[in-house]
Amino acid sequence: MSNLHTNSSRVSTVTRTRDGEQGQALIEMAIALPLLLLVTMAAVEFGRAYQHWQVLTNAAREGARMAVLPGITDANVKDRVTTYMTSGQLSAPAAATITVTRNTALAAGTASTVVVDYPFTFIVLQPVAQLVAGGKPVGEPLTMRASAMMRNEQ
Repeated sequence: MSNLHTNSSRVSTVTRTRDGEQGQALIEMAIALPLLLLVTMAAVEFGRAYQHWQVLTNAAREGARMAVLPGITDANVKDRVTTYMTSGQLSAPAAATITVTRNTALAAGTASTVVVDYPFTFIVLQPVAQLVAGGKPVGEPLTMRASAMMRNEQ
């Protein structure tokens, strides 16, 4: 009979411990879930930023390819860069600043350079990005810069 009494007290002890563990799991989830969501959103945001930077780099390269051709004006180059950014699905290609520099002296001839500055805003992590970038007011876009230089054709 003492065996039965011991087993029943074990069951009630186990039940009490289980109730306490459920509360502990809830607190652990409350701590871990925001961190997991922050890491997930950071991965998505930086992936989006990298994709924008790749489009800008390719747009600058396309502009430099056009700038080295004879008879092409700066307006033609800027139109080509803007068209590339539009087809790359950047949200505001008109907000980009495109600079074309021609006839830069090189050891073997001259070159043309195209620089594209694009204002980029993170969707969720903009305040965190401002802390990392420093010197800019919160909410102001970060400036992505891509450039390409190619030798002029003679």
